[in-house]
Amino acid sequence: MIQYVHMFSDGDRDQKDLLGGKGANLAEMVKLGLPVPPGFTITTEACRAYLSEGRVPPEVRVEVTQRLRDVEDLIGRTLGDSEEPLLLSVRSGAKYSMPGMMDTVLNVGLNDDTVHSLSSFSGDARFAWDSYRRLIQMFGKTVLDVDSEKFSDVLDRHKEEAGVTADVDLTAEHLKQIVAEYKQIVLDETGSPFPQTPRRQVDLAIEAVFRSWNTERASLYRRRERIPDDLGTAVNVQAMVFGNLGETSGTGVCFTRDPSSGHSGIYGDYLPNAQGEDVVAGIRNTLALTDLEDRDPAVSRELRTAMRRLETHYRDLCDIEFTVERGKLWMLQTRVGKRTAGAAFRVATQLVDEDLITMDEALERVTGEQLNQLLFPQFDRDADRSLIAVGMGASPGAAVGRVAFDNASAEAAQAAGDSVILVRRETSPEDLPGMIAAAGVLTARGGKTSHAAVVARGMGKCAVVGAEDLVVDVAKQQIRVGEHVINVGDTLAIDGKTGEVFLGDVHVIDSPVMTYISEGVDAALAIADDDETKELIDAVHRLLTHADARRRLRVRANADTGEDAQRARDRGAEGIGLCRTEHQFLGERRLQIERVVLAETDEERDAALAELLQPQVEDFVDLLTAMDGLPTTIRLIDPPLHEFLPDLTDLTVKVALAEERGETGEEIDRARKLRDAVRSMHEANPMLGLRGVRLGLKIPGLFALQIRAIAEAVVRLREEGKDPQPEIMVPLIGSNRELVIVRAQAEKIIAEVAEAHNQSLDLPIGCMIELPRAALTANRIAQTAEFISFGTNDLTQTTWGFSRDDVETAFFPKYLENGVLTISPFETLDALGVGELVRIGVEKGRETNPDLKSGVCGEHGGDPESIHFFHNAGLDYVSCSPFRVPVARLEAGRAVVFTDEVGTK
Repeated sequence: MIQYVHMFSDGDRDQKDLLGGKGANLAEMVKLGLPVPPGFTITTEACRAYLSEGRVPPEVRVEVTQRLRDVEDLIGRTLGDSEEPLLLSVRSGAKYSMPGMMDTVLNVGLNDDTVHSLSSFSGDARFAWDSYRRLIQMFGKTVLDVDSEKFSDVLDRHKEEAGVTADVDLTAEHLKQIVAEYKQIVLDETGSPFPQTPRRQVDLAIEAVFRSWNTERASLYRRRERIPDDLGTAVNVQAMVFGNLGETSGTGVCFTRDPSSGHSGIYGDYLPNAQGEDVVAGIRNTLALTDLEDRDPAVSRELRTAMRRLETHYRDLCDIEFTVERGKLWMLQTRVGKRTAGAAFRVATQLVDEDLITMDEALERVTGEQLNQLLFPQFDRDADRSLIAVGMGASPGAAVGRVAFDNASAEAAQAAGDSVILVRRETSPEDLPGMIAAAGVLTARGGKTSHAAVVARGMGKCAVVGAEDLVVDVAKQQIRVGEHVINVGDTLAIDGKTGEVFLGDVHVIDSPVMTYISEGVDAALAIADDDETKELIDAVHRLLTHADARRRLRVRANADTGEDAQRARDRGAEGIGLCRTEHQFLGERRLQIERVVLAETDEERDAALAELLQPQVEDFVDLLTAMDGLPTTIRLIDPPLHEFLPDLTDLTVKVALAEERGETGEEIDRARKLRDAVRSMHEANPMLGLRGVRLGLKIPGLFALQIRAIAEAVVRLREEGKDPQPEIMVPLIGSNRELVIVRAQAEKIIAEVAEAHNQSLDLPIGCMIELPRAALTANRIAQTAEFISFGTNDLTQTTWGFSRDDVETAFFPKYLENGVLTISPFETLDALGVGELVRIGVEKGRETNPDLKSGVCGEHGGDPESIHFFHNAGLDYVSCSPFRVPVARLEAGRAVVFTDEVGTK
C-alpha cells in the first residue's frame, strides 16, 4: 500500500524524487537536530495520482489527518482550537527548485473565531489581525485565483489614509477593516465566502499546490530549465512560527557564502517583525545579518553555528530560511544555494582548498553554461557613463536594453530583436516570462535574496535590485529618478556586479575570463584590477586545467579561414573539425563557381576551375598555417546547387521585361540562356537535392580542384618546414560506393602532386555522416573511410524530416508549448533518435575498422548536454564554434567525472 504522507522525521535528503527538494532537506535538518517546526510532506506520488485521476486520492485525506495529529502532539497546539490554535504553512516543493510554482500560503487555520484566540494567546491583537489579513490575501491569490492587485489596492489605500508607508505601522483596528474588505473581495470574486473551516483551508491549499504543477508559469519554467513534466510536486505542511510578533521576532534568508561573489562569510537579509514572504517579495527593504547580531547576539550565534553545520554537512554553499519568534530561532528550509557563474567557480575551488571536496567534485559543481556566462563582455570603466542610481548587484553581468515594464512588452521587444531591461518595483513568479525575455532585470525594492535576485541568478541574467531612488510607475510606463524621466522603450544599462544603473548605452569590453582564455593566465592577471577578479581567473584556470587533464574527448573547432582558426587555437582548440569550403566561394568567387556549374563544354569548365585553383591553395595555406601541427578536417564543397546560381525569379522577370520592351542584344541573349539553364537545374527541395558528394560527382573537376589545392598547400608548407595535417572529408555520403569513387579520384590527384614535388603525401580521407542510411551502413562505409564525422545539424534534419530554416519559427513554439519537444533538437542533440543513429554509426564503423576515428562537427559539439552524450557514445572528438571551445573543454572533463561516478555506484 502506498504511503502518501511522511513526517519530516521519517525522511532524508536522498529522497528528493519522493519528498521533493524542500521536503527532503527539511527531513535532513531534523536528522541533524536543528530546530525545525514539526510538519509533514505529501509526496510527489500523490501529485502524480492527482494529475492522473483529476482528484486528490482519498487515502491522502486520511493520512493528512493522522500526521496533523502528530504535529499537534509535538507542538502542543490544535488546529482550530479556541484557546491555542495551531496555524500551518503550506508550500510546494518539487524535486528541483521552481520559482514559477505556487506561492506559499501562511497562517492556514485562521478564521473569524481563531483570530481572537490567536490575539489572546499571543497577547498581541495587531499581530493576530495582521496574520489573518495575510492569510486571506495569500489564500485568495494562490488558492482561489483572485487578482492580487485587488488586495494590494486595499492595503495601499489604508496605509495612505493612515498616513503610514509600512505595513507594520498599521494598527489592529486598521487591519480589522482590511480583513473585512478582503473577505468581501473573496465573496465578490468567487461567489463564496472565505472558507472558515481550518481543515477545509488545508485541503484546498494542498489541492492548489497539485493544480499549480500545470500552470502556465510553471510549465514555462520547466521548459526553460528542461525539467520533466511528469515529476509532480510534493507539498510541505508545517507548523507556523511567527516572525511578526514584534521587534524581538523577525524572518530572514541567509547564505553560507556570498551567492553573488562566492566570498566566504555570512550573507543574507533580515526583517524584524515580518513573515517570510516579506523578505522574498522585497516589499520592504531588508537589514543585513550583521544587524541581527546587534539586535539579538544569542540568536545570531545560534544561526551562525547552524549555517556552519549545514555547509559542512552538504559540503556546499547553502541557502537557508529562518524565523525568530520572540528570541527563539527556527530553521524553515535549506538547500544548496543558487549562485552566479563567478561564485560557482570561486566556491568550488574554495571548498577544495578547505579540503571539503576533491577537484573532481569541484568540476561537478561548475558547468559549461556558467563558463559561457563569464565569457560575455562587461562595461568599459573608462567609457562615458551617466549614472542615475545605485542598487544592489544581485547577479553579475553587463546588460543594455530598452526599458519594459511588463511581460507582454518585454516579449514583444525581444521578438523584434531588441535587448530588454525588465523594470519592476519588485518581481513575483508572474514576471517569469518577462524575465526570460529580458537581458537584465532592475527592481526598486528587494535585497539579494528577493525573488528577482534568486531567479536572475538561476538564469544567469544580469540583475540589480533595491535601487530605492527609482520611482517605478507601471501605470504611466515610466521611471522617475531625480531630474530624469525614463519612458518605456528608452535605453538603460545596468551593472549586475556593482549595482549601478546608467542612462543610455554604455560601451562593453572583453571580460577578464575571456582575456584569460585567449591570452593566458598571466595576461589576465596582469590587467585584473581587484582581488575578486584575480580569484575568479585563478579559479577558472584551475578547473579548466583539471578538465583538460581528465577529459578523453578532444576538442576541435569549426573554422573556415586562417583568422578563425587562429582564434580557435587561442581558445584551446586541438584542431579543426570542420572547414566549410563553400564559405570560401562567397562574394566575387560565387560568379566563378556559377561559370563552372553552367559551363556547356569541358573547355569552359576547365578554364573556370583553373582560375579558382590558386585562390583555393592560398585559402588552405592560411588555414593550415594557423593550425600547424594539428589535424584539420577540410570538407569538400557542400551547399545546395541553388546557392551558386542566380535567382530563377529574378532572371525570369528580367527576361520578361526585356522581351516586353522589345530589347535585343548579347546581354539579353545571355540572360535568356542563363534563365533556361537555371530552370533546368531548379529543385523543389534543394537541401535534399544536388549537393555534397552528388554535386561533386555530377560536375567533373569540382572536387578535383579542391583536393589538388589541399595537396599543393601541404607541399608548400612542408617545404617551409611546417607540419600541415589536413584530413579530406567528403560530404553527404549515403552509399559506400560514392566514397569509393571520390577516394579513387583523390588518391590519383594526391599521387600526381606528390610525384611532381618529389614528396610523399598520405592524406587521410573520410566522410561526413549526415544521412540516417550512412549511419546504419557505417560498417560498409568504414571499409573506405579513414574517419567519420557526424554532421548532426543535417542528421537532425533528415532524421526528423525537419527543414531547420523553416520549422524553428513555423511550429517549434507550438511544439515546445505542447511538450512535443522540450528544447529544439538543433540546440541539444535528440539522444533518443539522432543520438541513437550516432551510437549505431560508431559501433558499426568500428566493427569493420577498430581504429576508425569518429567525431562530431555540428554545433551540438559545443552544447554541454550533447557533449556528455558524445563522450558516452565513444566519439574521439567534438568540434564547435571557436567561442564555445572553452565550454566544450570543461564539459568534456565533466563528462569523465560523471561517468566515473556512475560507474562506481
